[in-house]
Amino acid sequence: MGTDPAGRRQADRTADRTAGQGGGGAGMRPWRFVVWFGIVSLLADFVYEGARSITGPLLASLGASATLVGVVTGAGEAAALVPRLLSGPLADRTGRYWGLAIGGYALTVASVPLLGVAGSLGAACTLVIAERVGKAVRSPAKDTLLSHATAATGRGRGFAVHEALDQVGAVIGPLTVAAVLAVTGGYGPALGVLVVPGAAALGLLWWLRTRVPDPGRYESASGSASEAAREPAPAAPAPGRQPLPRAFWVYAAFTTATMTGFTTYGVLSFHLIRHHLLTASAVPVLYAGTMLAGALASLVTGWLYDRVGPRTLVALPVLAAAVPALGFADAVAPAVAGALVWGAALGVQESTLRAMVADLVPAPRRATAYGVFAAVVGVATLAGGALTGALYAVSVPALVATVIAVQAAALVLLATVRPGRVRPSRG
Repeated sequence: MGTDPAGRRQADRTADRTAGQGGGGAGMRPWRFVVWFGIVSLLADFVYEGARSITGPLLASLGASATLVGVVTGAGEAAALVPRLLSGPLADRTGRYWGLAIGGYALTVASVPLLGVAGSLGAACTLVIAERVGKAVRSPAKDTLLSHATAATGRGRGFAVHEALDQVGAVIGPLTVAAVLAVTGGYGPALGVLVVPGAAALGLLWWLRTRVPDPGRYESASGSASEAAREPAPAAPAPGRQPLPRAFWVYAAFTTATMTGFTTYGVLSFHLIRHHLLTASAVPVLYAGTMLAGALASLVTGWLYDRVGPRTLVALPVLAAAVPALGFADAVAPAVAGALVWGAALGVQESTLRAMVADLVPAPRRATAYGVFAAVVGVATLAGGALTGALYAVSVPALVATVIAVQAAALVLLATVRPGRVRPSRG
């Protein structure tokens, strides 16, 4: 896993200055685009993370059983990931990145307030899944739009700042919903208040689209369409039909391994309650803390990624291996520390892990790659939750040993990404 030759770094810095001065004709400096897009995500997370924090109790109030709640929320997570296999290629084929991003956000911010006034269990279940479908529609297009600007800012730093802002929304949303629910005692007002950040997100997104109709110019100006990201081929196929690079598939295998050994917060919180380490009301507060830990970790690893490249991602298997060793302890301090480490690992996953995809895959196939990558993460996360949950019921020491073994295998896979295939974006 190599870095740029010294001679190339100066050219990269020159390209950065050129892109930063005029944004390649895109109408806004790259860093401003990244920050404003991050604020859009902050507002959107305010909406949907606020809703997700009370989805279970809301469905239960409408007569849902625990089994139905599990099925609906599980189906919702599948709906947020699997359709990206379609929305990613669709974005690449049509070039309608802004249209898909705006449409996906609109579906999310419309579904959540309607959920608060749903009069039947069936309608509420449909809206829960619709909100998640909105995420699937927008995410590959959104990540591709963002990847163009991060070509000028630095992949790691750009995705990290975006994710940190995103996590701020994930903290504010649940706390706001909890406060309104405590005052009013009704789910309708608690979800209705989310109309405000939802409308602000759509308005800001539309404004951003009018200012920067073609973010691809950032990448053209910075000259960062990396030659190393392309597999050599005897004849160049049409842009929309280029095969995804071999390095991407090796990276996907690494991601599959590390996420298969990743404990879920659901299992961690189950342990905290079962062993009477925290009260039920304290668990959401700890969750907010994990989001803050994730924001900090994304900023740190994003900065490092732009300095040393893919080696930064060694942090993800190391953090993931530490989670069960700490989080399933029988004392409060290590268990809480394990949850915070889980949040840090999640921050790396949501930022730097995504940033590297943009350095592996050329722009014409990037939304497709993000769609495939999201499906890989989703399936592996589901497997990780099932694996850690099943092992927890049998033996915590066996769980810890298994996760450490899986993460060791992930490190081996990461090392097989050949030097020269991926380079840090900017130093």
